[in-house]
Amino acid sequence: MPAKVEKISWLNPATLWKARNGPLASLFGDPTGHQRSRWVREQVARGASPDLLIERDDPDTYSFMLIADTGEGGASQYAVVPGFLKMSEGTRFAVLSSDVIYPVGSGNEYGNKFFRPYQDYAAPIYAVPGNHDWYDGNNGFMRVFCDAPALPPEPGPKVLSAAWWRGLLWRSPEAVDERRLAEARALRPSPAQRDVQPGPYWAVDSGPLRIIGIDTGLLGGIDQEQGEWLKCVSRGPKPKILVTGSPIYVDNEYHPCAIEGGGTVDDIVRDPAYNYVAAIGGDIHNYQHYPVDVDGRTIEYVVSGGGGAFMHATHTIPRISTAGVTERDFRCYPLRADSLAFYARLYGRRLHLRRFFELTSEEASAVIAERLGIPATRATDEPVTLRMRMVAALLGVAAKPRRGARVRLPVRKIYAGAFSPSSVTYTPPFFKSFLRLDVTPDHLRIRCFAATGSLDQELDPPLEDEFTVKLR
Repeated sequence: MPAKVEKISWLNPATLWKARNGPLASLFGDPTGHQRSRWVREQVARGASPDLLIERDDPDTYSFMLIADTGEGGASQYAVVPGFLKMSEGTRFAVLSSDVIYPVGSGNEYGNKFFRPYQDYAAPIYAVPGNHDWYDGNNGFMRVFCDAPALPPEPGPKVLSAAWWRGLLWRSPEAVDERRLAEARALRPSPAQRDVQPGPYWAVDSGPLRIIGIDTGLLGGIDQEQGEWLKCVSRGPKPKILVTGSPIYVDNEYHPCAIEGGGTVDDIVRDPAYNYVAAIGGDIHNYQHYPVDVDGRTIEYVVSGGGGAFMHATHTIPRISTAGVTERDFRCYPLRADSLAFYARLYGRRLHLRRFFELTSEEASAVIAERLGIPATRATDEPVTLRMRMVAALLGVAAKPRRGARVRLPVRKIYAGAFSPSSVTYTPPFFKSFLRLDVTPDHLRIRCFAATGSLDQELDPPLEDEFTVKLR
């Protein structure tokens, strides 16, 4: 790690003010689609292929890595790196899905938050931007991954229009310090480490697989132009993986990702003519796996956003009952019990009520099993006490309401989870994760590895989930 690390506080008004473009887009209209179209037009004018296709010479059997929501630049990001490097040995490339740089995607922060931590990864890293990268107008992302200069200015909007009101408070992109960026690039100097991608969304033809990355912008949807492109690059019988900044199934909820003008991204993923086998999304900072049966074939929907930023709680996920997926099929990391124990310690410390709030992992496992009606993830004889039930209810563990509404502290519902963003810690355990994907002509194996910051687990990353997808 660098000697001096900025500690991002998501309860700091200055940080929230920097990230104001998201709420402004919700109130006054989202300019992301228009800006994205401009970026793509400029890239094609500069020589990028109109289909935004990256053709690689990977063999039929190879491996690649996937990591997401990385760039806070602190201990929790750097703790992922040793295990990531070990498990990435022999891989051909990596994909970074969502939120490369926090808090606002500045091109001047890539040194310590991208180039330094992954300087020893010997292969290229492709990326799709997340909402935090768009807080900077996607300028930093496009400069780093696409070698794109800043967009030329446009005429101002009509006075008193929604765009005009939005522009009064809109945060303008930072100018990239080219000297500083050149120094950062020098940390990954090898030609083998770099491959300029054609745009903010793209498709990679790699061996027997096509990997398609989409850009869901500030608010989690895609524009009509990108939707038409997605249909075009999805055609054909080759098996495909979707990589997106907005997961489709998450927290027992379904978010199909709207396409401007009609339809959804998941309509395309589910269409058997396009032959998608998996859809992997970042943005939510944990791991979740939903194997969904779609007319007799299984599509693996995965949330994988544990690459370094603060942890989103998993204990708030209710009993799984979406799209035919049950608790028996579902996997998450951290386990709900570990998440609840983590937040119980956090609230106990911050509210100076440790004796009331703190739960062991065994106690947390027992009370979650009781409230959700699921088997305990850890064998335990712990009796569930009134105190344990009260803590679980206050911290958001779902249960059927009894005699009135449930009382919860705001674990994840206020500003992307009021206490989740502020839960970033600088000492283990961190509950981070990343994926390794092994491809053969017949199968795709996906493994989720944990990164906790503990030395033994840096040297031997724990396997948290593994499954195999048939490609033929």
